[in-house]
Amino acid sequence: MKCILNALLAVSFTSALQAEPVALSGIYPHLTMFNDHSECGTGAVVPWADKLWVITYAPHYPYGSSDKLYSISEDLTQTIQPESVGGTPANRMIHKESQQLFIGPYAISKSGAVRALSPKVMPGRHTGNARHLFDPGNKIYYATMEEGIYEVDTKTLMPTELWADEQKQTGHPPKGFSTGERPVAKLPGYHGKGLYSGQGVLVYANNGETGKKAKTNPTTSSGALAEWDGKSDQWTVIRRNQFTEITGPGGISGNPNPATDPIWSVGWDDKSLLLGVRTPEKKWSFYRLPKGSHSYDGAHGWNTEWPRIREVGTDHFLMTMHGTFWQFPKSFSPNESAGIAPHSNYLKVIGDFCRWNDHLVLGCDDTAKSEFLNKSTAKGEIAAPQSQSNLWFIEPHQLGHLGPAIGRGCVWKRENVKKGTISDPFLASGYDIKNLSLKVANKSVAKIELEIDELGNGQWKSHSTIEVSGNKHLSLTGIDAAWIRLIARSNLSKVTTAFSFRNQDSREIEAAPLFDGLARPQEDFTAGIVRALDDHKGTLAFAATDANGKDIAYYELGADLLLKQRDDQPAHSYTKQHANIPTGPLTADEASMIYTDDDGKRWRIPKAGTDFHPLGNHRIAREVATERDFFNAGGTFYELPARNAGGFSKVRPVATHNRLIHDFCSFRGLLIMSGVATERPSQNKHTIVSNDGKVALWAGAIDDTWKLGKPRGKGGPWKNSPAKAGAPSDPYLMTAYDKKSLHLSAKTPCTITAEIDLTGDGNWSTYKTFQIEGETHYEFPETFSAYWIRFTSSRDNTASAQLRYW
Repeated sequence: MKCILNALLAVSFTSALQAEPVALSGIYPHLTMFNDHSECGTGAVVPWADKLWVITYAPHYPYGSSDKLYSISEDLTQTIQPESVGGTPANRMIHKESQQLFIGPYAISKSGAVRALSPKVMPGRHTGNARHLFDPGNKIYYATMEEGIYEVDTKTLMPTELWADEQKQTGHPPKGFSTGERPVAKLPGYHGKGLYSGQGVLVYANNGETGKKAKTNPTTSSGALAEWDGKSDQWTVIRRNQFTEITGPGGISGNPNPATDPIWSVGWDDKSLLLGVRTPEKKWSFYRLPKGSHSYDGAHGWNTEWPRIREVGTDHFLMTMHGTFWQFPKSFSPNESAGIAPHSNYLKVIGDFCRWNDHLVLGCDDTAKSEFLNKSTAKGEIAAPQSQSNLWFIEPHQLGHLGPAIGRGCVWKRENVKKGTISDPFLASGYDIKNLSLKVANKSVAKIELEIDELGNGQWKSHSTIEVSGNKHLSLTGIDAAWIRLIARSNLSKVTTAFSFRNQDSREIEAAPLFDGLARPQEDFTAGIVRALDDHKGTLAFAATDANGKDIAYYELGADLLLKQRDDQPAHSYTKQHANIPTGPLTADEASMIYTDDDGKRWRIPKAGTDFHPLGNHRIAREVATERDFFNAGGTFYELPARNAGGFSKVRPVATHNRLIHDFCSFRGLLIMSGVATERPSQNKHTIVSNDGKVALWAGAIDDTWKLGKPRGKGGPWKNSPAKAGAPSDPYLMTAYDKKSLHLSAKTPCTITAEIDLTGDGNWSTYKTFQIEGETHYEFPETFSAYWIRFTSSRDNTASAQLRYW
């Protein structure tokens, strides 16, 4: 086995001697937070009393847990606060009158003194705080995920139960915990998230639903947005959809003018994101925005961890929702609604964020012991790690330089819509390329009017009237407006209106230099299985092999990012056996790569140059953030939503790498990959070389992978393949690729029809019909996109349908 160049050893040694803590891509391994439960998410991060304060949460611990309150000093020294009581907290509020930060079950004074609210007197999964409606100078509200509402005296910290936490009625609290006597709110939905007050009401949101159907079908009715006047014996349900964040211009401190300042709430349904705004004049108004990712979907609500709208020291607030960093106007209201725009798409799971000094600090949910509902044959058995998460430090300008923004959504989806119905407004600004696909089942021509609000001032004007017979695809790129809405000018049968937006993908084909260590095809390399360990070890196991699959040795990586060989044969054997790479779900033929999911459905994706690993097998699917998978096939990394969030039907390409990546996992907030070249020099710190110089790993942020290379590839459902008359081909991926072309051929003259899936859930629509006599080449319009494409032949044939993406 040839040794990796000494220059790499020098890089690792120098890093160990640096005065500042070691970091990669804004992630400091020594700041990793752990607990003893199935998940360890970051619930809140807040600068206060000259420190950064952080809390973590376990998934369902209303009576306390091993989670901690952390304080971090300017020199990045982390302290675990002895007052820690744990739980499932994600609440935070600065109470100006008492000059205290309330974060989780803790009150922190301006000098940094910490007081804890015992879960024995205020149990529940604390999810939000709000200013009090009647005594804001002396009391604040606490809400729990099970609809418990408390008011807390800011001086004594004594809680008064206003609405009972439903967990008290059903969760069998431990001995010594009060069960309460107040009524339950009995709101539809469950899994509470946001809380805020103003305009004389307390507003609460939940984003989930109980029951088996909610755990399997993301279209299930779920969640609720509700409000209470602080006196009535019941709540008012505003909208029966999944909602998360509730806030306003005052943010973490509460609105400075509560009687008049707007209240915002963000959520979603199966069709799109939802944005609600409450004003004294109009009460609630709702808008729709496109989704950048489907990994956050799921009617149970578990996949969406505390999206926020928050002040970060720039001209606009920052909003996180469904994998997009959004620019959010500080003055957003129905009469001043222009200015929402995507910065970029991201892959991390972010629970909270803040501005601290010259950086944005994002609290993440990185590595969970439990995969919850996110299991699949493609992932196989992977021994559970200890749950852990970390902070991610980025500079503000980086917000616009992660993944190229895409957004997909509908205002109507397979719905019967009566004549005269006006849709919710849908975002029309912030994207370079915009397309609208319309599909109706009307027997006669259907009419839909398109209206625009150019300035975001609520003044609507007609743009055009669209006549649709079957389906139609329109470019909206030339429309300069803040919002679009649709009006049914005839009765519409099973209508779908699918918006597909994206920004220009200006990435290069070649990977950024930080990936130089990863082996290219034909290079000698080291490989092996990686996994974060359990039982409070705080290290990563690496069972290393050479390019022929022969064992080299067993190594462990620690918080210092030093990779050390260990003489531990039981650990070596256990890693190989219990994190083994499964085989079977991914195959290939002459036409394309083929993935067969756990329902037996076949999906086709492009080949980009590295169909299979030289070792004969490589990791194709693994969780890289809590309930978020990477899928690695054909030389491309994909974001793969959990099965209950759409699964492979909602997959999205991230980057085409064409490297010999053998295995990957998350560890201390970092993405770790094996498959490093042994000969080619690399002078960057992302290549971590072992102490014996024999092997190496790559380490960085998950969102570094956007820089691996622009998604591209060739393939299709047919290549000199038998095509039976009228039988659709396998679906072939089309979403999130830039330029697209199609080459069709058939042995016998025929008609080939191209169908597209408009919404990623089998909503097929005819796109174009081609008369084939020999060969035909077609260039797709720049504005056009769809989730999937498939083809049918008018007669039994031998045909090819090959697409090129670049």
